[in-house]
Amino acid sequence: MLGSGGREHALAWKMVQSSLCSKLFIAPGNAGTSQCGTNLDISPTDFENIKKACVREKIDMVVVGPEEPLVKGIVDFFLKDSALKEIAVIGPSASGARLEGSKAFSKKFMQQYNIPTAGYREFDMDNYAEGIAYLEHHSLPIVLKADGLAAGKGVVICHSYVEAMAEYELMLQYSKFGDASRKIVVEEFLTGIELSVFVLTDGKNYVILPEAKDYKRIGEGDKGLNTGGMGAVSPVLFADETFMKKVKERIIIPTVEGLKKENIPYKGFIFVGVIKVGDDPYVIEYNCRLGDPETEVVIPRLRNDLVELFVATAENRLNEVVIQEDDRVACTIVAVSRGYPGSYEKGYPISGLEKTFSQDSLVFQAGTRSENGAILTNGGRVLCVTSFAETVYEAVDKSRDALELIDYDGIYYRRDIGFEFL
Repeated sequence: MLGSGGREHALAWKMVQSSLCSKLFIAPGNAGTSQCGTNLDISPTDFENIKKACVREKIDMVVVGPEEPLVKGIVDFFLKDSALKEIAVIGPSASGARLEGSKAFSKKFMQQYNIPTAGYREFDMDNYAEGIAYLEHHSLPIVLKADGLAAGKGVVICHSYVEAMAEYELMLQYSKFGDASRKIVVEEFLTGIELSVFVLTDGKNYVILPEAKDYKRIGEGDKGLNTGGMGAVSPVLFADETFMKKVKERIIIPTVEGLKKENIPYKGFIFVGVIKVGDDPYVIEYNCRLGDPETEVVIPRLRNDLVELFVATAENRLNEVVIQEDDRVACTIVAVSRGYPGSYEKGYPISGLEKTFSQDSLVFQAGTRSENGAILTNGGRVLCVTSFAETVYEAVDKSRDALELIDYDGIYYRRDIGFEFL
């Protein structure tokens, strides 16, 4: 498996429970994944060294956690190499990964297949002046998105025309997000409540995994800077059967059918960021992989054998699969480093992890590393605690209780995850 975050620890934890998984390697992994398998000091985008490891260890399947190797074409790399082409890779081709890798492509795709989304226009330096005129007559707030991957930071919501013009100039003329903002998408702002919907497809068939709602803002009450995610809950109480039927019929089926019609190879996850506007679902964005920290509640609620699901995906047999979910509520709370999502220091010892073993909670590690028998902080998002209960309130309470047993210099976490449902 490729990746090093909490998502990958949750996937590794689930995969090693399968009788089909005889040995698991994680590249590069973290201190938590080393408890599930063997970490390899290889970057997920170092395709040549990944190839060497696959050949050396006689790997049968590769599961790609993060988006960057997918957008850079790791699936295509495997398919074109005679030594690798028989290895099953869970993830879309580079053409499929454009759903995440190019906002302009994904918007055109949604428009082509009548998938509900916000109105938009795209601009680059060739039609720069046209974009200025468009912004001047756009209703507020205005959403500006870098077309390419920008480490989750390429979206700006502007509440004034001055701010919108400044961000437009910074993105296009001054490459605020590097190559990612050579082209930008200007979108209308949708008002509603968001959730994350996860689909696993073999390119023809699909299954829908448990949905989740994540919390991006650093501060309680959803205030402050955006982060990679401070927590998540699943299931999402407003995503009832009627609403999810609309999601399936208006979004999921047209998406899978559209990929087929475009002859885009896709064997992997489609993460649909959905916003509920009134009673109707709209797509905010696609991702070509599972979300983080949503994975840390979705995968624990999944009762199916995950490796069996991946084998069915590789063999185009997802039509034979019925998804089984734990009926309980799962909540995860992320503990981060002091200063995150800005600058932060690493290398602080983490204590108390052993105290959580007796709790009714799971600890998934993200930005951690091992050194001389100690586990140290090694990132902005350090770890998260997932708990089960009958209600959101009880699940959040359990995760908070477990986190109070864990400590490192500068630990911070939100205590109000799931606040709308409390």
